[in-house]
Amino acid sequence: MPPTDPRTTATEPDQPLTFADLGIDKRVLRALDDVGYESPSPIQAATIPALLAGRHVVGLAQTGTGKTAAFAVPILSRLELRQKKPQALVLAPTRELALQVSEAFERYAAHLPGVHVLPVYGGQGYGVQLSALRRGVHIVVGTPGRIMDHLEKGTLDLSELRFLVLDEADEMLKMGFAEDVETILAETPDDKHVALFSATMPAQIRRIAKKYLTDAAEITVKNKTTTSANTTQRYLQVAHPQKLDALTRILEVENFEGMIVFVRTKQATEVLAERLRARGFSAAAINGDVVQAQRERTINQLRDAKLDILVATDVAARGLDVERISHVVNYDIPTDTESYVHRIGRTGRAGRTGDALSFVTPRERHLLKAIEKATRQPLTQMQLPSVEDVNTTRVAKFTDSITEALSSDQIGFFRDLVTGYEQQHDVPAADVAAALAVLVQDNQPLLLDPEPEPQRVFEGKRDKKAGAWDHERGRRRDDGDRPRRSGTKPPRGRSDVPMATYTIAVGKRHKVEPRQIVGAIANEGGLNRGDFGHIDIRGDHSLVELPADLAPQTWAALERTRISGKLIDLSLQQGQQPADRSTGPKKKPRTKKPRS
Repeated sequence: MPPTDPRTTATEPDQPLTFADLGIDKRVLRALDDVGYESPSPIQAATIPALLAGRHVVGLAQTGTGKTAAFAVPILSRLELRQKKPQALVLAPTRELALQVSEAFERYAAHLPGVHVLPVYGGQGYGVQLSALRRGVHIVVGTPGRIMDHLEKGTLDLSELRFLVLDEADEMLKMGFAEDVETILAETPDDKHVALFSATMPAQIRRIAKKYLTDAAEITVKNKTTTSANTTQRYLQVAHPQKLDALTRILEVENFEGMIVFVRTKQATEVLAERLRARGFSAAAINGDVVQAQRERTINQLRDAKLDILVATDVAARGLDVERISHVVNYDIPTDTESYVHRIGRTGRAGRTGDALSFVTPRERHLLKAIEKATRQPLTQMQLPSVEDVNTTRVAKFTDSITEALSSDQIGFFRDLVTGYEQQHDVPAADVAAALAVLVQDNQPLLLDPEPEPQRVFEGKRDKKAGAWDHERGRRRDDGDRPRRSGTKPPRGRSDVPMATYTIAVGKRHKVEPRQIVGAIANEGGLNRGDFGHIDIRGDHSLVELPADLAPQTWAALERTRISGKLIDLSLQQGQQPADRSTGPKKKPRTKKPRS
């Protein structure tokens, strides 16, 4: 039965419910049992009956509360399998979330014969999507930009749509999809049932809900913190150049199964993964440039314990759920609290314990405070493992490996070899064993050298003789490192990547903001926020600094990208050369006016 009060607070019930109590189709119940679901979460217990009863739903819920099953289960329970035109459309802000939701639908539909689910997102070829749509699909899960493309081309028929879900609606609005979402809502049948899920409820979402959702059941998940109570959250204050050494020590000392290390840029994933492999760790990178097949292979390697460390960007790790992940490391601390919550949500899931560790440079302490305020959970400061800690761990692992080798079937053969060498060369067996250990170590020392004497650190104060201490570089600044004069903004973007200025065909006339430009281009083009430089919004166009060597697949994806419903028509500014980031701001080149 639907709740009598349109506003419902979803809490743990006094008597434990089962999914069978909610009126779900028996074939869907079998699938839920197959995946190990025992009892519904609060959001599921409140949402599923309302959607089964045909009501609109507004759900205020954080990620990780089980909201995907909350809308997928009732939709599958009410599908008309003989109908081949799409009956359900789920809008998601990113391709990763779209894929995650599609996979969830397929799991829950395991015992529903002939159900077809199609993920639709930018960066994927149109051919695959068009072929599936011609054959007929029941459920479409996609990003707003690509859905709008299909609607304009006439390749997606939503005339018989019965269910529309807005998943992470606040994220879609932040990324500039508000106009696309409203267009889709307006152009779909009036009698459809709408479910809107959002972590926050800003005025714009409240207005959309009031306009398109009549007599909606409003469901709020209470008594939940934004981060899992099963996850231990710590931070380490470390200078930027010392991050790799700090991570290496932690990996040696910390007892972990699988780990995700988050960085800000795609290039950083490859660089860090390569450096970790060079230091003997099993590591691989995933980012927006990694094709889906390779991404799946890498994740399966992590799941099967053939890989221990995944170095990832936020976008690439969205929707990733691997039971072996015991640790999440924010190698680069995120600049917004929502990204932090999403990152550490990769561990400590489904009752498991997890550890989250964030590297914080002295200049990033304000980000740490913002995270603590938003999550209402203080992070515990940890100390960098000492050389003695690392050496103790190395000796313990070395002796454990000896103990394990003693049980080998080949121990007798090698004992005879050592005994023969001992007698022939008159060398004690202990010396022979030590020589073999040197061979195993490839002539590298087992132990770290003692730490040098600590140097004096100037806490941000100017030293008259040596200049100011630069926390980011771990040294004093020389004259060339001095900050720019007050009022001169330093360039944004990666300092080690050549940048160029691009033109996009949206500007002030289209009421765009920098966050919309960043959100749309990053999502569709697989870029990271750190890949953006200056953004100059003008009358009917904008200038955006991006990496000079955009990949062909990024160009292809951005050709179809829309902001506020308009194609951005990305082009490299005429006569533009890659920007030199090593010096101060340059005089802006003349602008080529975009095509109308």
